[in-house]
Amino acid sequence: MLFSENFKIAIRALRANKLRSILTMLGIVIGVATVVALLSIGKGVTANITSSIQSNGSNLLTVSPGRQQTGPGGGGSQQASYLYYADYQLLQRSLKDDIAAIVPSYQSSYLVDHGNDSFTVNVTGTTKDYQKTNSYEVAEGRFISDGDNKAESRVAVLGAETAKDLFGGLTAVGKTISIKGVKFEVVGVLEAKGSSGFGGSSDDAVFIPLETGYGKLFGSNATYNDKKIVNSISVSVASTEAMDNVSAQIEFLIRRAHKLTSSDELDFNVLSQSDLLSTLTSVTQTLTIFLGAIAGISLLVGGIGIMNIMLVSVTERTKEIGLRKAVGATKNQILTQFLIETVTLSLLGGIIGILLGVGLALLVTLSGAFTAVITADSILLAFTFALAIGVFFGIYPAYRAANLHPMVALRYE
Repeated sequence: MLFSENFKIAIRALRANKLRSILTMLGIVIGVATVVALLSIGKGVTANITSSIQSNGSNLLTVSPGRQQTGPGGGGSQQASYLYYADYQLLQRSLKDDIAAIVPSYQSSYLVDHGNDSFTVNVTGTTKDYQKTNSYEVAEGRFISDGDNKAESRVAVLGAETAKDLFGGLTAVGKTISIKGVKFEVVGVLEAKGSSGFGGSSDDAVFIPLETGYGKLFGSNATYNDKKIVNSISVSVASTEAMDNVSAQIEFLIRRAHKLTSSDELDFNVLSQSDLLSTLTSVTQTLTIFLGAIAGISLLVGGIGIMNIMLVSVTERTKEIGLRKAVGATKNQILTQFLIETVTLSLLGGIIGILLGVGLALLVTLSGAFTAVITADSILLAFTFALAIGVFFGIYPAYRAANLHPMVALRYE
């Protein structure tokens, strides 16, 4: 028999049991749709993170607190360590050459309100160069100045999303907001930057002078052993060639300030943008693979469902198989017919699943959380999996049908 004739027989058999065929395809549809959607979302998150980090430039070093081993020989439990404002002052005094800017920051979440509107927002205490090192553009007003920090001025700069939440479309500059009950005058609003890559937004933020935060807002949470702490210190290096040298200087200076010997484990981290990008990309890729594997389980379940239904179909059509063999059909022809039915079921489910997965990815993009990246690779991978599932789980039912003895099949009741 021609392949086209076998295909027509397969389609007729599937149409004869429409509901059963649809329910059988459902596992494949869900599995393929999940694979396409999750791979697209994962690639979108990775691209978003890459864009966000690269927008800060390639010459940025970030110093952050680490964790310190407390047991003998470094094998005991871990405890949080701290980065101090004094560390920032030390770097500012000591690092002169090859440095464009050094920026400390302390961040915490507080209730910010204006009138009847209130929201929990990330409030960052920092200095004037934070705008430059993090590539923010001012849309309205100005950013924090050195004078604001020296005078401990109660001024605030709003991220685009925060300004929209608190003031709608109205001008925010010159208005007063309250952070944890402390009044601040809005002196600037920043241009929108978009999602930070993990569902958060760089625009959902408030920036205040760091000295103002220490004096009027942060309280005891921002001190340890009577020393002011910071969450991070950003060091903008003048040239790419100087990155390694500056990183080594930072490590030497803070190691000495924290009274760590050369054999002690560091209680802080110094990461370049490329290190940070590599780490975060590795995390998102691992999560994408993990979620894709979970989606693959749906495909496996769908494949088992297909095999089960095809075994039922072989049983129901035993007499038909016997009759076809009696009039000359070979084992290969019977095998091909049932294999075509299985693969057709799987491919139809795959096509519907791809369309559904693309639709889900587009919905995520339209939601504004971040942009899902739909690639031909993810679609091809999902389609190949659907085809492989159809062939793998269709071989046994087809083989069983092909090996039925004609006389036994004709006598089957």
